Amino acid sequence: MREKGIVLVVDQGTTGTRVALYDKNGSPIPGGWAYREHSQIYPKPGWVEHNPLEIWEKTLLCIKEALERSRVDPGAVAAIGVTNQRETVVVWDPRTGQSLYNAIVWQDRRTAPVTDALRENYFETIYEKTGLVPDPYFSGSKIQWLLENVSGLREKVSRGEAIFGTIDTWIIWNLTKGSPNTLTPEKGGAHVTDYSNASRTMLFNIRRLEWDEELLSILGGIPAESLPLPRPSSDKEVYGYTGPEVGGVFNGYSIPVTGDAGDQQAALFGQAGFDAGEVKCTYGTGNFILVNTGSQIVKSKNNLLSTVFYSLEPGKATYALEGSIFVTGAAIQWLRDGLKIIEVSPEVDPLAESADDTGGLYFVPAFTGLGAPYWDPYARGLIIGITRGTTRRHLARAVLESIAYLTRDVIEAMERDTGSRIKWLKADGGASRSDVLLQFQADILGVEVIRPLVRETTSLGAAFLAGLAIGFWENLDAIKKLWRAEKVFKPQMDAEKRERLYSGWRAAVRRALGWAREVPWAYGY
Repeated sequence: MREKGIVLVVDQGTTGTRVALYDKNGSPIPGGWAYREHSQIYPKPGWVEHNPLEIWEKTLLCIKEALERSRVDPGAVAAIGVTNQRETVVVWDPRTGQSLYNAIVWQDRRTAPVTDALRENYFETIYEKTGLVPDPYFSGSKIQWLLENVSGLREKVSRGEAIFGTIDTWIIWNLTKGSPNTLTPEKGGAHVTDYSNASRTMLFNIRRLEWDEELLSILGGIPAESLPLPRPSSDKEVYGYTGPEVGGVFNGYSIPVTGDAGDQQAALFGQAGFDAGEVKCTYGTGNFILVNTGSQIVKSKNNLLSTVFYSLEPGKATYALEGSIFVTGAAIQWLRDGLKIIEVSPEVDPLAESADDTGGLYFVPAFTGLGAPYWDPYARGLIIGITRGTTRRHLARAVLESIAYLTRDVIEAMERDTGSRIKWLKADGGASRSDVLLQFQADILGVEVIRPLVRETTSLGAAFLAGLAIGFWENLDAIKKLWRAEKVFKPQMDAEKRERLYSGWRAAVRRALGWAREVPWAYGY
């Protein structure tokens, strides 16, 4: 067998699954990646679902393609890391591996009335224990909905015929299905999650790092035994080893699965954001901004979330303050797929750049409500400032600028909570390829924006976590030395113009707030 010099990562995202291979320098293996999109399902207005079995099938295809394209011997794979779209919930039968309902996606708003009641009656309890504000975004109310709306599900749970998990749990369970060498062999596979993913459920006590019985009771009596075992993000005990179902993909080798983190935490880890005060923004389907707060759980006064960043040993964690923006890159997809203004996503850059400004146009991408710092599930998308001179160029630019404005909203809230101004912003994710976007981001923030050499920092972070567990990398300092910047965007806009533009943005947002509450019949409420 060849030297085990490779870490394989499954990066399961909202729109697709990416598998990537990394070497000991933290560099992508040439040809060692594959990507497959999966279907987006919209049963009702505000509802978003995925087919879990399709996601797993695409994951297997991507693993096979990445190994074949790179010509990497599966025996050289030292460990597997997993990172995932967070808060999305799957329920399945551990005896058969069959999902019992479509995955309910983090963007889904069906539980808004439930979380409205939680906000009114249990806000302080939930926020104090979880660092989260009651919102349909998080997993707990989705699990409650499943138990109350899928016929016979509660009875199946009581008989051990149904278990829940976020997407990381679903992927890890399938990777290890049928292997006796798992932390939970009685569940048919490793039924585990890491502290960072657990902290996004609204069921997990981030101080005690365990499922909270009071919260489980408040959210409809969710049985603790139906939930995965919470573990560190980099687990020396090993979550489990690949089972016979995936044995053919790995030529019979049994590979340890050792790393797991929610995609946004993994991205900050991949950006080597190990020092308190380090900030990153991932420009993906949504934007997610995290600042490392070290061992301190910061109680936000500005509608941000306290969350687990990562853990390297049981019972201990490093924390972060987070602002989650639901729709950013997805708005570019909407220009492509909904309005047909562009044919492929990269066309948005030259189209936006062809306009000197937006001509007074503002676009608020509140397709599924607004996240931090507004937390309004009833906000809806808005285009304002249209004149006869408005063209598709102006709209394309307004879409890109909206991403930067939303990011500033969160950054300003973070600065108020931490009491210090950020020195720079590290950018990653698919939309960070846009020079137009990142330059405007630097301009509207008034600080440097840094794009790393390896832009897929989410999968890189999961690789680092998996590799740390097996000694592939010795410690955090060794990882920090591997990080490199690719380009630095310096602010060029004068302060007066910056504040004038931002004032217009805030005025547009005010007009988008609460719209679905005013016309609930249009959105299925």
